[in-house]
Amino acid sequence: MTDAVSLEVETSPSLHLEVDTAWIVLNRARRHNRFEPADIEVMSAMLRELPVRKGVRVLVVTANGPSFSSGFDLETLSGSRARECTAAFAALCDLLEALPIPTVCGLNGNVYGGATDLALACDFRIGVEGCHLQMSPTRLGIEYYYSGLRRYVERLGLSEAKRLFLTSEQIDTAMMMRIGFLSEVCPPEELKVRLDAVAQMLAQQSPASLRGLKASLNSIRRGTADPSAIDARFFESLGSPDAREGLKAWSERTPARFSDS
Repeated sequence: MTDAVSLEVETSPSLHLEVDTAWIVLNRARRHNRFEPADIEVMSAMLRELPVRKGVRVLVVTANGPSFSSGFDLETLSGSRARECTAAFAALCDLLEALPIPTVCGLNGNVYGGATDLALACDFRIGVEGCHLQMSPTRLGIEYYYSGLRRYVERLGLSEAKRLFLTSEQIDTAMMMRIGFLSEVCPPEELKVRLDAVAQMLAQQSPASLRGLKASLNSIRRGTADPSAIDARFFESLGSPDAREGLKAWSERTPARFSDS
């Protein structure tokens, strides 16, 4: 894929495609990229489209401005559409988590509220030095939806999930790394370069292997894995075209050219 495609809606998240990689960029910078109902609809449509986009091997989610996202629009939370819109946001995070391709979140700044769950739905999270995180449902007098709580417990463990949800404590970059919220940290001016590098590293791997391994690892973490099915996929992969290409390239010390099929 060499042609850049842009599907932009003013102030809502934008999608653009580079070679092998799709980028979704949050664009409501003046309001710290808070999620409004229209943003949820636009981004959900993008995520539903990506699995059928031939040639897209990786998704990067990041933002413009000094913040990654301040989370869900609080005006909507107090309005008549609160139940409908929060359910749609939870479904958005579930869509992101369920994408078969690997996903990378680039946290260009602070992340709050529901946006922390959006980041946790990605496979990797790269943050900039000086970013902070805060989850504050108890300060707002609300609880939280099941899949978001599940992601917190799965990714960070029960103790850290309780601390962040129940105390509303704001934590810094070092603590985000220590508890496993961040995969790595880089200087702000190097974020785009690092996201490009990680995306290209993933894009050079076998797409079929990435999809299968991501699904297997997620199912093991959730306790829903079928060991015989995972073993069957492994043994089947040994005779796949990608295996032949990968082993040939390894022996010849040349880059593998994997198919997108």
